[in-house]
Amino acid sequence: MTTRAPAPSPGDRFEPRATQAMARMFDDVSGRYDLLNRLMTLGRDASWREAMVREVPDDARVVLDLCTGNGVSLDGLRAPGRVAVGMDSSMGMLRHAIDAHGRMGWAPRFACADAFRIPLRDGVVDAITIAFGVRNLRPRVEALREMRRVLAPDGTLVVLEALAPTDGPLAPAHRLWVRRVIPLAGKLSPDPSAYEYLSRSILEFGSAEGFSADLREAGFEVIGFRSFMLGATGLWVAMPTPELGHRLQTAHLGDVARGRMPTRAALRSAEWRRWTAIQLAVSVVLWVGLILAWFLYHNSSDRMPLDLWQRRMATLLLDVALVGFGVRSVLLAWRLLGPPPRF
Repeated sequence: MTTRAPAPSPGDRFEPRATQAMARMFDDVSGRYDLLNRLMTLGRDASWREAMVREVPDDARVVLDLCTGNGVSLDGLRAPGRVAVGMDSSMGMLRHAIDAHGRMGWAPRFACADAFRIPLRDGVVDAITIAFGVRNLRPRVEALREMRRVLAPDGTLVVLEALAPTDGPLAPAHRLWVRRVIPLAGKLSPDPSAYEYLSRSILEFGSAEGFSADLREAGFEVIGFRSFMLGATGLWVAMPTPELGHRLQTAHLGDVARGRMPTRAALRSAEWRRWTAIQLAVSVVLWVGLILAWFLYHNSSDRMPLDLWQRRMATLLLDVALVGFGVRSVLLAWRLLGPPPRF
């Protein structure tokens, strides 16, 4: 008869390379993990994960979702011709992931492994995603270097993570949420200490600038950053910094020349700009036509066989149309010159 090893103490979770302690903790909370995530993020975590997935280049053939947990991020990563791998140290979480995604066809592949010793060869992964998991990896720079090892030289790393409260008018509310509400929500979990750990780990993770510095120290170049919910969560997009031998190459402009293929968001942004430009062109043409019609009408309306009420109605319609298309043209031009919407 085998007995289960004694559970690590909550303090062990903050030790370097605390893979066993973290795996045991997530094994214990795996059943209600999704429900509590929804509560703690006010239902926004799904949209944040979608934003993370959209940053993965469409031509990425091998994508590793590290610290995948129950595989909730993998739905967006699945695509014909792509191998999506979910990797985590918690077997309890991975069992939920396998139940959700199956084992056949284009189903993701799963591996129980330590993020500090990823069982893959150098440079074989086109993209790595990691959602709400990097703060559990200590020392962080060492874990990031291991990700860089398995990532292709032109690969993409996308990290979604909760941020510690910073200074500002909403900082007290953010701090109250992290320090009090999250541990309180953890009372619904089989292991309330896991959510006390979660609260402490968010505060320990620190600011967006601090993690960007960690990425650079680990050999990454940060090429994009966004924040959500007024800075409560951050999304980083990074690429391996080119080695010295790879810097000497013909320079070309554009993301593709740098090795990063356009993402769905970039393609949709380009399509949005083209469609907005077409709408602007049509609106300006109609506006110019209305200006000509307005002048022609006012110069010849007294010679038209129209009653007074008909003249007033025609004048009103022309004036409204002229102002309306003028405003529309200005707004479309403003939109075209500004940033695209977030897709």
